[in-house]
This record gives sequence, C-alpha cells and structure tokens, in this order.
Amino acid sequence: MKVLVAGANGHTGRLLIQYLKEDGHEPYGLIRKEEQKAKIEELGGTPVLADVTQQDVGYAVKGMDAVMFAAGSGASTGADQTEAVDRDGAINLIKATENLGIKKFIMLSGMGAGDPDRGPEQLKHYLEMKGEADDYLRSTELDYTIVRPGGLTHEESTSKIQVGETVERGTIPRADVAKTMIAALQDPNAYHKTFEMISGDTQIEEALKTL
Repeated sequence: MKVLVAGANGHTGRLLIQYLKEDGHEPYGLIRKEEQKAKIEELGGTPVLADVTQQDVGYAVKGMDAVMFAAGSGASTGADQTEAVDRDGAINLIKATENLGIKKFIMLSGMGAGDPDRGPEQLKHYLEMKGEADDYLRSTELDYTIVRPGGLTHEESTSKIQVGETVERGTIPRADVAKTMIAALQDPNAYHKTFEMISGDTQIEEALKTL
C-alpha cells in the first residue's frame, strides 16, 4: 500500500515511515525542507516536498492508497501556527485526499481534542484546533480513523494498549501510537472511529476489535 505520512520528520512520523516499510508498505514522507530528505530515505521512505499550510497539496497525495496526518506545529510556536498546521493544514490534506478519491485517512489527534477542558490549560487552544480538524474529517465520506493518545513518551514499544471513546489520562510510547495507526489502516473495524489510547494490557490488533 502506498501511504503518505504528513509530518514525516517528526518523532512519530519517522516511526511511521520505519514501521510502514518494515510491514511491506511503500511509505512516502511529506516534509517541508530539502535537508530532511536524507533522513526519510534512510528510514526507507520516499520524500515528498510539500507544505500542508498551502491550499494545493493534491500533487503530494496523488497516487496514494492512504494518507496519515502526524504533523504538528510544535510546542514553541504561537496560536497562529497551531491554527495553520494542526487545523487548517490537516483540513487541506483531508480535502486533497477526498478530491482524489483516496478513501483511507488516519489522523493523529490528541487526548481531550473532543473536550479541550479535560486537558491542561496550556494545551487548550491546541486541543481546540485538533478537535476542529477531527470534526471536519468526520464530516467526510472517507474511511477515517482518529487516534487520540495520552502523553507521548520515547519508551520502547510494548504493543499493548488501552482504547476507548474516553480513557483515564496516562502515557503511551510513540512507537505504539505509530503501530496502532498502521494497524488501523487495514482493519475495517477501526474505520469511522475516534478513540483515545494509553498503554494497557491488550495487544493492538485485539484492542482495535473492541472499538
């Protein structure tokens, strides 16, 4: 499967490229800077230069079987960049995916995006923007999955998670989030679903069957 990963140079994005390749997929890494190409190639992906904050990103999506959004404005940017990337950039990519007839879209969101008051005050605007992007995705005809993890860590993968419409606040390795997003690609039970996730006791594939 040809899969485009937006935000491919981020921590989770790099893991997505690596694991997609290991699973036999053909990953394409959407990046904004020329100097990021080498890292994507090293991980086994094909770099695609594009900026999701620009309206026309159809050329980057064309020919793909699925699209994953793992881009983010970053903690050090202002509210304007959060709006431009986390909301508007995601919506631009969703529109391009739908316009080209590609069905599968996996969104990396955040715990509390459906209810920003549940999250820390400093993340409220970010969660609001993620929530608006999620709402737009749910309004489409795409086979979407919206993944809302708790606090992300760099710990080793356990491949065991807890999922639910809402779950208690906790943490989860980025590696397990990436693996869950990839598993959701090919599991119809995960389509048209929005769920929160943290580390747990259930294997990823089994957890997705409970949604």
